[in-house]
Amino acid sequence: QVQLAESGGGSVQPGGSLNLSCVASGNSFSSRHMGWFRQSPGKQRELVAGIAPDGKTDYMDSVKGRFIISRDTIETTVMVYLQMNNQEFEDTAVYYCNGRFAWGRAPWGQGTQVTVSS
Repeated sequence: QVQLAESGGGSVQPGGSLNLSCVASGNSFSSRHMGWFRQSPGKQRELVAGIAPDGKTDYMDSVKGRFIISRDTIETTVMVYLQMNNQEFEDTAVYYCNGRFAWGRAPWGQGTQVTVSS
């Protein structure tokens, strides 16, 4: 059974930190390149960070140096984390995890809301 469950969102002040978690089970996620995405009101969903099965990472320019993506694999379940530091107003969005590439994705989960406000 394919499952994506994101957690860890909340409200934070500018400069603050949050750590998001994602449980991804089924769909051969353990062998797939995973990603964290975000969507703000009125905007398209965008890739924030990606991580390959070997741990190689990539980030969108606006989060480089502030966000860190990581993963752990337990049998057929992948835990994907996003450590968000020095957050900015523009980081406000609903955050989702899924396969980094369209061909490796499952139906989107509920996501987790991140709000940066003073």
